[in-house]
Amino acid sequence: MIVSPHGSAIRVCVDVTPDGGDTVREFSAHTPGLGQLVAWLKLCGVTSVALEASGAYGHVLFLTLLESGLDVLMTAPHFTRQIKGRPKTDRRDCQWIQRLHKHGMLPSVFQPDDATHTLRDYVRQRANLVRLSAQHVQRMQKALELMNLKLTRVLGDVTGVTGLKIIRAIVGGERDPLALAGLRDRRCKHTAAEIATALTGRYRPEHVTELRLCLKMWDAYQDAVADLDRSIAEHLRTMRRTSALPPLPKQTRVRGKKPHDPQFDVREALYQATGVDLTAIEGIDAIHALTLVSELGTDFGKWPTVKHFTSWLGLCPNWKKTGGKVQSSRTRLGKNRAAGALRLAAWGLMRSTSYLGAYLRRQRSRLGAPKAITATAHKLARVVYALMRQGVGYVKQTEQVYAEQTRQKLEKQFHRRAKELGFEVKKIESVTATSSAVT
Repeated sequence: MIVSPHGSAIRVCVDVTPDGGDTVREFSAHTPGLGQLVAWLKLCGVTSVALEASGAYGHVLFLTLLESGLDVLMTAPHFTRQIKGRPKTDRRDCQWIQRLHKHGMLPSVFQPDDATHTLRDYVRQRANLVRLSAQHVQRMQKALELMNLKLTRVLGDVTGVTGLKIIRAIVGGERDPLALAGLRDRRCKHTAAEIATALTGRYRPEHVTELRLCLKMWDAYQDAVADLDRSIAEHLRTMRRTSALPPLPKQTRVRGKKPHDPQFDVREALYQATGVDLTAIEGIDAIHALTLVSELGTDFGKWPTVKHFTSWLGLCPNWKKTGGKVQSSRTRLGKNRAAGALRLAAWGLMRSTSYLGAYLRRQRSRLGAPKAITATAHKLARVVYALMRQGVGYVKQTEQVYAEQTRQKLEKQFHRRAKELGFEVKKIESVTATSSAVT
């Protein structure tokens, strides 16, 4: 059984050795050292290995052990902490992890299958490229502001069709505001005259240079994202199901295309890989669905129930109760990317006329925006789990359905409270009809 990988060396502890020697050994973290480590474990008759999650340092070791045929359990560091008061060294950590694993006291962190693991790395790398490209968009906006070009006041997105045409023209040497305003797309809300007024500025060479270089870097990132999209599309084709699926219905409402949107049909590719259309759920678009599949995979049997699933996401209350009193019920802290995608999807429902949109607005009025977003993300997680686990289609419900359910719930509570207080409740309509008959 294992422990504690670091940057240059790996400490390993087993139960017994064939020669009866020291049960703790140190191996190099280089590839030859990993080979020697696997050979020594097999010589000692080890079949199960516990590994402390340590980021990139332990990732290669984890894959090496899996490829060698060993049963590998990767656990979170806070489950392997030493008992308070004991001295801490790498050797003691190694022995402590071996002891805990021997008694089955180490829970495993979530590990996706090989195909999902590759997709997850692709999607995370894509998110990093999009985030880095956004920094250059901010610098372009700053350069425009320094030249007193109020392009952001007349355009919602400077990387849209009109914005890019104008920025490329400025970099190319065009300074006439009327000529720049003539590049306006017909779908712009502001008129050409308003855009021309906003583009009357003072051009300084250092600011134009900054704008040119930032645009060049942004274009480079877009090329890198497009290249990565081709890899993602190819990998999703390898994940397609062999069984035939019914044709995917057309989307009735599609938002405008953004520069960083995937260059392939993500919705169709995910449908062929999972068998369900996650984008049918209100608030979840193609990017959110891609993030969910890359982080969670297609096999939801790893979570026995929906409560296990929402608890793993950190979207349900984390109870701390002692002496019969609840000290805290806040959700668990963490950087779960799937939970983050669900929270973004929930926030997008603020103006939705759907059942989920009505739920979010009601919870916001009761709990405030942060808690309402978490509650709605929890509800979205339950819907996603039901679709992926049971393979059924999503049935949309309107805002009126939620309003009727809320009314019925309030009526039931009102009748129960009235009965407890010794009152009898009657509907106004029935009382009015009776008084009219008497008259």
